[in-house]
Amino acid sequence: MDKTPRDEIIWRHLSHCDMGGMNVLVVGGGGREHALCLGLDRSNSVGSIHCSPGNAGTSQIATNHQVSATDISGIRSLVEELGIDLVVTGPEAPLCEGLANRLIEDGVPCFGPVEALAALEGSKLNAKQVMAANNVPTAPFHVLKSGSDIDAALDDFSGNPWVVKRDVLAGGKGVVVTEDRAEAHDFITKSIESDGQVLLEDFLPGEEASMLVVMDESGFVCLPASQDHKREFEGDKGRNTGGMGAYAPAPVYTDEVREKTIERIVKPMHSDLSSREIPYRGVLYVGLMIDEKNDPYVVEFNVRFGDPECQITIPLIASDLGELLFSAANGNLSSINVEFHNKHALTVVLASQGYPGSVTSGLPIVGIQNPTVDSWVNHAGTKLENGTILSSGGRVLSCTGIGDSLADASAKAYALIEKIDLSGSHYRSDIGHRAL
Repeated sequence: MDKTPRDEIIWRHLSHCDMGGMNVLVVGGGGREHALCLGLDRSNSVGSIHCSPGNAGTSQIATNHQVSATDISGIRSLVEELGIDLVVTGPEAPLCEGLANRLIEDGVPCFGPVEALAALEGSKLNAKQVMAANNVPTAPFHVLKSGSDIDAALDDFSGNPWVVKRDVLAGGKGVVVTEDRAEAHDFITKSIESDGQVLLEDFLPGEEASMLVVMDESGFVCLPASQDHKREFEGDKGRNTGGMGAYAPAPVYTDEVREKTIERIVKPMHSDLSSREIPYRGVLYVGLMIDEKNDPYVVEFNVRFGDPECQITIPLIASDLGELLFSAANGNLSSINVEFHNKHALTVVLASQGYPGSVTSGLPIVGIQNPTVDSWVNHAGTKLENGTILSSGGRVLSCTGIGDSLADASAKAYALIEKIDLSGSHYRSDIGHRAL
């Protein structure tokens, strides 16, 4: 009998299931990818896990491969060589460079959107244009280019901190929020020089939260909302980072806020993205600002799991993670039931000395405790050399706890991080302070 491409994919998947489950490749090498590998390792639908390039943590539960996440041709060759049934893409860069497009051409399911839809993260302007087209609530903005009247634009949004966003991928650090007019002007000028244009937004007051929505053309599933802490020091002070910790569920995300978010943001975006020539298949990260009236506004979209949000949302999924990701990658999400643990989760990031500035890598890490059912260490910037775990980045580890209360989860996470020794490292002692 003749088979359609999708029939062929499903047939191959079922064949692998008969032999012990899917063969999955996780693309990336940070804490988010380790969290995904841990979740897949608990999945009955998954037989073997590969990770490229991975880290010291993923090497304990997956087979690491030394192919860069942005080496599209190398990833395609690896997928063919290994007979991969599902590719799960962690970082945004490969998606913005068309990895999902190439895998679709190869007949391999990819959890992550195609290049045109990855532009929701790759271009802040694109995201704003899509939101405007779908009446999604967000902040007013100006697009500033060479020759733009920067001072006039700053005057339009005076009275509050200025929000300046680079219109490029910047690893979560391309945003400046400042009350210093000279600082805002300087960042705008430099961004125009380097990128060609920059966005200046009106400031949205309120409290931030993150919503991760798994979606395909058949439906969507909202994961527990979380809050992360981007600032370097306690009390949300200091430089902006990629994230110093996170917790879920976030109390600010009430039932009222959830209903408004789904009706005003998730449903319109899903209707748009599912109607595209190649529909959205993956996770849409919705960065929210919730105002005093409990009205949600979109701060940003990302086209992948947040980091460190992934480390606390994945453990709260009670259903089979492999089945969830595979179903979404094949447009069959509506056919499965997704359940969640009635628990709280919190993760604390251990960062190298100097982070988020320049750091020294290659330092030994000792004191990492063995995982338990309710606490474990996620590896981010680590590598294994001659049996020794060494640091290899700014955010090195995150310690995660899960419990019946947020206080319980926090105690478990901090009990882990206090035992770890990495010269010069630092972490925040107040993760979850808004809810504790």
